[in-house]
Amino acid sequence: MKFGKICVLGLGYIGLPTASTFAKSGIQVIGVDVNPHVVSSLQNGRVHIHEPGLNELVQDSFQSGKFIVKENPEKADAFIIAVPTPFYDDKKADLRFVRSAAEAIVPFLEKGNLVVLESTSPPLTTRDVVGPILEKSGLKAGSDFYLAYTPERVLPGQIIRELHENARVIGGITPESAEVGRDLYASFVKGQIILTDATTAEMVKLMENTYRDVNIAIANEFSRLADRFKIDVWEAISIANLHPRVKILNPGPGVGGHCISVDPWFLVEAAPDITPLIRNARLVNDSQPHFVVSLVKKSLGGSLVGKKIAVLGLSYKANVDDMRESPAVEIARLLVEEKAEIVSYDPYYQPIMGMQEINPTTDLDTALAKADLVLLLVGHESIVDINPVKLSAKTDAKLVVDAAHVWDQDSWGEAGFKIIPLGSS
Repeated sequence: MKFGKICVLGLGYIGLPTASTFAKSGIQVIGVDVNPHVVSSLQNGRVHIHEPGLNELVQDSFQSGKFIVKENPEKADAFIIAVPTPFYDDKKADLRFVRSAAEAIVPFLEKGNLVVLESTSPPLTTRDVVGPILEKSGLKAGSDFYLAYTPERVLPGQIIRELHENARVIGGITPESAEVGRDLYASFVKGQIILTDATTAEMVKLMENTYRDVNIAIANEFSRLADRFKIDVWEAISIANLHPRVKILNPGPGVGGHCISVDPWFLVEAAPDITPLIRNARLVNDSQPHFVVSLVKKSLGGSLVGKKIAVLGLSYKANVDDMRESPAVEIARLLVEEKAEIVSYDPYYQPIMGMQEINPTTDLDTALAKADLVLLLVGHESIVDINPVKLSAKTDAKLVVDAAHVWDQDSWGEAGFKIIPLGSS
């Protein structure tokens, strides 16, 4: 099937790169977002997401005339839903954005169209949630129009490359729907395209991130055990990993982002009676920020009241600006609750509502001034490369809790600092 025009609903971390990539491949793309700030920014040529290569890709797509941003959908050969799927406080999936996007497509849906859900969703969402909404058009999913699910499987910082090179899983509610989905994504995907049913494709994405979450959870528990037994977890892991069938991951301050920290809950919600391991792994990783705070408290003698702490790193992982579900932000907030005085430094920070309480800044000197302790949470390259001698001149703090395990204890010790790594009492 040939596609002359597609409509992408949701211009966030996945929707915008996807829309501009399709446009780059020669397809006319209408990008739609319900956030007026996102729409106006893009219409004025400003990209609201930090991602290597994205700005250039979007600008090229605009200049070619193949990518246009609007507030509402319009008729197209295919519609792609790439909106957020957060969860409520009770860890149940919030599908309001998915439902709203599907409702917005209904007035424009025509026979022979393809609709693809890319948003990470609980099993059966494509078939039992999106399909019935689209059928309000009077058309039947699978016979009058094609309906498929394909998960994004890209790494922030490498999204553009991985959109092209990674294997793409496309699940249709019918085999024909999967095949038509393959025709669309084959316009730019160089990796293998695997066809399956929609629910299997939904499960694949959730399984991938849940697998990683469970493995991170055991590493984080090992860090707590090492603290209890007063050994170095990093040395223990390096020795254990010499076993040919063992690959223990690195512990850290927690798990964040909009995938690994969210997706496992979708499986727990769908089948709570048979997912105790998944649930407990999530609880371990969700509680890791509390363990980091306890380590900070212990390092400062048991109380944080009035202590001045320089928090280095706020995003959920290194070298990105994405702070969704970030354990670093959670740790900063927990420190505030403990009555500590904090300034949070992140070189990628952009103003976000609700962050004022943790005093974010992009100026390292401001964060370090008069600090009693430096808390390293995210290993951004610019933080990893800090010279300890130069940093010593910027702060009186000589105590460092390194929850990212990126600063060398010997070199920093020579500069007068005491480094306390996570999981190394």
